[in-house]
Amino acid sequence: MTQLSTESSTFVEVEKFLGAKGRSALRFWWQGWMSTAFNVGPNTRLRVRPRLTAARWTGDVDAASKLAAVLADNAARHGKPFAPDDRILLRLWCVEETGELIIEVDDTEPAFPGFEDLATAPSDGSRPSSLWWVLHRGGRLAWKATFDDDGNITGKTVQLVLPQHWTLP
Repeated sequence: MTQLSTESSTFVEVEKFLGAKGRSALRFWWQGWMSTAFNVGPNTRLRVRPRLTAARWTGDVDAASKLAAVLADNAARHGKPFAPDDRILLRLWCVEETGELIIEVDDTEPAFPGFEDLATAPSDGSRPSSLWWVLHRGGRLAWKATFDDDGNITGKTVQLVLPQHWTLP
């Protein structure tokens, strides 16, 4: 019997990372539900770009909003949206001290098949995925299963951490 992997090793527990300072250690924090019924990717870009601009994040805001859209679109296509409204949860964290941007997307699919393969460029000559480029330009991608108060798995969070002055080639 194979055991279900419930996280990758690099997941940042944001609340624990912030410690006693809590959300006062953030330059910016936002979360919202995204409908997966129609154009979740473009709608995510439209919601993320102005929020990162307002947060004065010093990285490539357009590229980061595109990556948030990729995460949201992947959650809609490969994960399972929350019923009955077919939504996913999107969170943005901009850490004051480090300037890092943390993008998180939640869905109800507890597994992330093929996660380890994202770090490997395709050997068949095909174009690497957007997430592969992120990893090879200094971004960190991680995931973990989410649990309810009784310890039952309810889904997963996929997390992308981008350094302060991050940009996509």
